[in-house]
Amino acid sequence: MTMGSNVSLTALSENVGSAIVSLGWSSPTGEGDADVSVLLLDGNGKVRSDADFYFYNNPVAADGSVQLLGKEPTGDGSEDRISFDLTAVPAEVERIVVAASRYEGARFGELDGLKVTLADAVGESLLRFVIEDAGQVSAIIFGELYRRGEEWKFRAVGQGYESGLAGLATDFGVDIEDDGAESATEAAPELTVSTPGTPPQTTLEAVPAPRPPAEEEAPPKKRAGRPRTAKKRVTPVKAPVKSLAENESWRQARLFPVSALKNDRDRETRATSVLLSVMAQVPRLGRRITAPFGAPSGRMETFTEVSLPHGDTPRRPDGVIRVERAGKLWTALVETKTNGNPLKSDQVQAYMDIAARRGYEAVITLSNDVALEGSPLVDVKIDRRRKHQVALWHLSWAEVAHQAQMLIRHEGVGNAARTWLLQDLLHYLQHDNSGCHGFQNMGAAWVPVRNGINDETLCQGDPRALEVVESWERLIRQVCLRLGGELGQKVLPAQRSRRGTDPGSRRARSADQLCLEGRLQAELRVEGAPGLLTISADLRTAKLRTSVEIPAPEQGYPLTWAKRLIRRLADAPADLHVETLVEGDAGGPRGTLERLRPEPGDLLPKDSSTRITGFRLSLFKGMGSGRGSAESGFIRSVDDAVHRFHTSVMAHLDASAPGRTAAKERATV
Repeated sequence: MTMGSNVSLTALSENVGSAIVSLGWSSPTGEGDADVSVLLLDGNGKVRSDADFYFYNNPVAADGSVQLLGKEPTGDGSEDRISFDLTAVPAEVERIVVAASRYEGARFGELDGLKVTLADAVGESLLRFVIEDAGQVSAIIFGELYRRGEEWKFRAVGQGYESGLAGLATDFGVDIEDDGAESATEAAPELTVSTPGTPPQTTLEAVPAPRPPAEEEAPPKKRAGRPRTAKKRVTPVKAPVKSLAENESWRQARLFPVSALKNDRDRETRATSVLLSVMAQVPRLGRRITAPFGAPSGRMETFTEVSLPHGDTPRRPDGVIRVERAGKLWTALVETKTNGNPLKSDQVQAYMDIAARRGYEAVITLSNDVALEGSPLVDVKIDRRRKHQVALWHLSWAEVAHQAQMLIRHEGVGNAARTWLLQDLLHYLQHDNSGCHGFQNMGAAWVPVRNGINDETLCQGDPRALEVVESWERLIRQVCLRLGGELGQKVLPAQRSRRGTDPGSRRARSADQLCLEGRLQAELRVEGAPGLLTISADLRTAKLRTSVEIPAPEQGYPLTWAKRLIRRLADAPADLHVETLVEGDAGGPRGTLERLRPEPGDLLPKDSSTRITGFRLSLFKGMGSGRGSAESGFIRSVDDAVHRFHTSVMAHLDASAPGRTAAKERATV
């Protein structure tokens, strides 16, 4: 692309529900670097609030629409990647500005190969814009995504700012705080926009503090040193190395053994120490876990069993996390539970009070349970009269394992030693004796609700049905984490309700539906998949159904569609059910894959005038009866059903096959 040109994303790809934008550059000295920032703008060209400004201290949007993925080394420099879920961008946001800034007086004219690229949901590169002769500017708008009707477009901008990040941010309505003004103002004393025809900006007293080097270990100080680009990423060897053990009964020595764990207290202490130590030694893991809680990017230290005064008797939180950036500290207390042990409200309340008095920013609870929107795990009282407010966050052990899987299998962490640490952490979390297995119990109401559905004695409004619905939602969120960790892709639960709907009301409706129909149902949106993965648990028949609906192509002949679909499913299970979806209430032809392979034409309706809208693929499986995660339990059966369906069916479907209908469907979910 050339400066000022624009293009529609739907004209380039049919998989533009999400996109990856990458900013790249190289340095002749190998020491040049820059920071990426994203701004969401409304119809007036301004941010709705400062929360719409995403940079290194605010890298993730709560709704998943924006996520700064960090730097990746390239052959001649580095590349910053940003993930956009365009279906989750709020309707009032009309433009998304993608920019980068330098610090400590550095200018973009000192860098080579300035470029921006954009890839679709399946990773196919769609466009490229190279900025020539950046000049003496310290911030540049590389490009912007903007709406035109129901579609998104990209514009190549290339606008430079001499005023750096502060001038760029204030130009779009962001308030810059005065923290760290003494050192920051020296780098950008005059804040004026360099683009011709643009009115100059007012001088600010401060700009955000610069990002630390990509490698968190402190390098030797230099008089005018700039952070070096990241070193080449090291990932584990894919081919298994032959073991030197004499036989299979030999077990490798582990850094984090689990054989000595005899009670819940030992498990909690060991799990906290293992996780916090690895977070401090593997900065990328520590950053990914703490960034959603508001922690800055900086030097991290972690502690366990710290004694803090509280009334007559001191309290000992399970852990403390401290992050230093630009001479300031961000601190969080950590309270850990393992196995099925619940969090205690009085204990968490005491830590909230301690954190408020000592000026700590957050209290993080960590357990096997999964937090739900609008349904807190513990009830605590927050004194709004305090000047310093403490945030309460929850983290599931399943989320920790997910982040470790993503780094080990798909992204890498910087060197072999850190990879080995992550592998040992994941092995510890997955061991039967660690107590860190994630959500593993459907609750005491599971058996009575199942019996009530079979006996037809369960009535609407029964609180036990609501408890089962909440447990089901927790299980689905955990299934998304596990599947996403295996695939290296974003997997999220899809709710067919308007944005802003009260979660409690939505769950109450689901509970009433469970009482009437005896079914639990959920939809998963897998990045790059041709449709939503639907899982339904019928408590009357004790069967699980996993399915996906594939929209019919926009062009071609129905018989060609049927033949192509059967060919794609050559390696799918023979008992896969294939159903043709047609307009109207009447169902279309259906059959097992084994029967349809020799005669794909059996999928076509007898009336040739009937319009085919798509195809539904389904697998059925017996449902576990127990409420736990044992082999015969319900939780294990759901995990296995989703894993089998995706690996044996959805993985063989071409994401581009459904056409634009799938993108439209995702936009409405």
